[in-house]
Amino acid sequence: MSSSDIFIGETIGTAILILLGGGVCAAVTLKASKARNAGWLAITFGWGFAVLTAVYTSAPLSGAHLNPAVTVALAIKDGDWGNVPAYFAGQLLGAMIGAALVWLAYYGQFHAHLTDKEIVGGPGAQATAAKAVEAQEQGAGPVLGVFSTGPEIRVVWQNLATEIIGTVVLVLAVLTQGLNDEGNGLGTLGALVTALVVVSIGLSLGGPTGYAINPARDLGPRIVHALLPLPNKGGSDWGYAWIPVVGPLIGGALAAGIYNVAFA
Repeated sequence: MSSSDIFIGETIGTAILILLGGGVCAAVTLKASKARNAGWLAITFGWGFAVLTAVYTSAPLSGAHLNPAVTVALAIKDGDWGNVPAYFAGQLLGAMIGAALVWLAYYGQFHAHLTDKEIVGGPGAQATAAKAVEAQEQGAGPVLGVFSTGPEIRVVWQNLATEIIGTVVLVLAVLTQGLNDEGNGLGTLGALVTALVVVSIGLSLGGPTGYAINPARDLGPRIVHALLPLPNKGGSDWGYAWIPVVGPLIGGALAAGIYNVAFA
């Protein structure tokens, strides 16, 4: 496959991934959404279906990595780093496009949520449990969770370890069960396996950090959150932003090492 196919496929696929994954976070979080307070199960299955749709759409063009951790793991497994920049560029751009599309789809809900005194505070506002939690999230605005992840308890080594562990599980599943016949991306059955693994990781390991397990999934939307003209949006929590980038990259590299030692 050519570099242009890789870039286009990864851009389209990652945009769909974030549109549907970020979309379920918006649906569950924002005021005036019919799915508000649908809960963690809705989020985990929403992200799983997002992976399934994105992989099936982009696999013919790029092999549907959609995740720099997967790209790094495959580069280590095969010893071929030539297309890594094209994968990374498409993934980051696609994640930003997907996040912007979530904002467009939920434009009115974002405005209603971020101008509600119970959410953002102000004269006459009442203290709420949600505001108390948000106040503890240092630098995180009230809708940042729609775009990117953040920890429930800020312990750097634990947050980093959680992201590493979750990504090792994801990438090992991709390498052992998910690859196409060429071994350079996800296959038809692999898309389903990977989607179910993402649901499993969300249910079992998503509680501490929100399971980024994908640097582009977190960084691209976080950049968009910082750039969008959202009223009262608060900070983008850049102090935490390195963890969902570095952790998954380490996890992907570790998974590739385990695969080469134990399975290759």
